[in-house]
Amino acid sequence: MKHDDERGTMKAIRLHRYGGPEVLTLDRVPVPTPGPGEVLVRVHAAGLNPPDWYLRSGMMAELPPEIAPRIDLPMIPGTDVSGVIESIAPDVQGFSVGDEVFGMLRFPALGGNAYAEYVAAPASDLALKPATLDHVHAAGAPMAALTAWQFLIDLGHGRPNPFQPTPHRPVATGPGTTVLVNGAAGGVGHFAVQLAKRQGARVIAVASGPHEAFLRELGADEFIDYTKTAAEDVVRDADLVLDAVGGPSGSRFLRTLKRGGALFPVFFAELDAEETARLGITVSRTQVRASGTQMARLADLFRDDELRVAVDSTFPLADAAQAHERAARGHIRGKIVLDVR
Repeated sequence: MKHDDERGTMKAIRLHRYGGPEVLTLDRVPVPTPGPGEVLVRVHAAGLNPPDWYLRSGMMAELPPEIAPRIDLPMIPGTDVSGVIESIAPDVQGFSVGDEVFGMLRFPALGGNAYAEYVAAPASDLALKPATLDHVHAAGAPMAALTAWQFLIDLGHGRPNPFQPTPHRPVATGPGTTVLVNGAAGGVGHFAVQLAKRQGARVIAVASGPHEAFLRELGADEFIDYTKTAAEDVVRDADLVLDAVGGPSGSRFLRTLKRGGALFPVFFAELDAEETARLGITVSRTQVRASGTQMARLADLFRDDELRVAVDSTFPLADAAQAHERAARGHIRGKIVLDVR
C-alpha cells in the first residue's frame, strides 16, 4: 500500500503549543521508519484517552518531576491504535506484513504518535486484532481495557508505582463479592463492569440515567442514577469500589464499603486518610502500562464475545479538535475514536 504521497509523507495531528482543542493542527510529516523491535503500522483508527487532553492542555508538563513525562513540542499525541502492519524491523518475530493489530503504544512514556496515518510501534505493545472487532472498535479498547484489567485482574508487571510506595494488587472479585463501579458508562468504567461481572461479582453501576439500559446489557446487577440518588446513601458492605471519576468527593465512597474493603481510584481522588484508616479500607491505584501480552488476553475475550467495546462517536483524523471538544462535554458512553481511513 502506498504512502499518502510519493515523497514518503503522511498526515498527522500535531501539538505545537498547549491550549484548547484548537491547538491541534493537521500537518504533513515524514512517514516514520521502524527501529529495532518495531513495526510500521498503517493506522486505520486511533482512540482518544484522558492523557491526550491532559497533554494538550499542558497538565502533564505540570506533574511532579518523578512522574512527569518528557515533552518535546511539536509532537503527535495519542497512544491507542488499530491498523495493518506494513513493514517489520529485522529483529521482530511473531508478526507478519499484513497482520491486523491493535494496542496502546509506549505508555506511560510519551511518543505513542497515534494521531497519524502511520506509526512506528513497539511490537511488544501490540496484539493481533480479533476479526470480531472492526478497526474503530479495536482502537477504542487498549488504554481503557488495559486500565480495567490491571486494576481488577492482573497488574502484570513489577515496575515501581509512581503513586504509592507499594505495588498495586488486585483484590478477589469472585462470587459472593460486590463491586461498585463509579463512572460506569465511560471508557474504563464500562470495561470494569464487564470484567467484574465475568469474575462472578455482583456489580453496581453508577452513572447518569440514560446509560442504565446500556450498563445492564453489559452485566450490571444494579444501577444507580447519580443525578437522583447518591450511592453512599444506599450502598453498604461493598467489597470494592472502582472509582473511574475521582476528584474531591472520593471520600464519600468509603461509607459504601465493608470493613477491610478496597477503594481503587483510577484518577486522582481526595480521600480522608484518618477515616480510611478507621474503617480499615485499602486504597490503591496504579498507572496503566503498555502490554502486548495483556492485549492478547483481551483479544481472546473480544473474539469470544466475552467483552464488548462501546464507541461513543467517531471523527475523521482532520477533525481531532472536534473530537476533543466532544470529550470536554463529558457524559461519554464508551470511547471516542478517530477514523483515520
